[in-house]
Amino acid sequence: MMKWLVCVAMVAFSVGTFAAEGWETDFSKAKEMAKEQNKHVLIDFSGSDWCGWCIKLDKEVFQKDEFKAYAQENLVLMLADFPRDKSNQSEETIKQNEKLSREFGVRGFPTVFILSPEGEVIGKTGYQAGGPEAYVEHIKKIISEGTAKAAEPK
Repeated sequence: MMKWLVCVAMVAFSVGTFAAEGWETDFSKAKEMAKEQNKHVLIDFSGSDWCGWCIKLDKEVFQKDEFKAYAQENLVLMLADFPRDKSNQSEETIKQNEKLSREFGVRGFPTVFILSPEGEVIGKTGYQAGGPEAYVEHIKKIISEGTAKAAEPK
């Protein structure tokens, strides 16, 4: 019983910290911010209170200072969360996230999309082992390859 309570408390802490540290939950606002600040958007489709890999990605990468420093300078962070406990989400947010999930073709969690400052999808990923430094390099590579591909003549 005690192990279960500790686990629930850890998940609750993780979920609470997740949205509180610079993660936008309004997609329109995130796109607007990205365009104004000339930053890429990282959208994390997550099941923050039940998905083991989502919790692992949050704990091992998104909550680490190395990732936060990179994100602050280069990204607008957007959380499209699909928790089991929806009591902390507005009906508007729930509907928005369901619509985004359909539009982006999300089939599992976590799914992470990188969008250009103009709102175009340039890459897709998920959990990657290796911690925050490796994840930042992974994101940089997605951005670099996506930007180069977008610059190619059509």
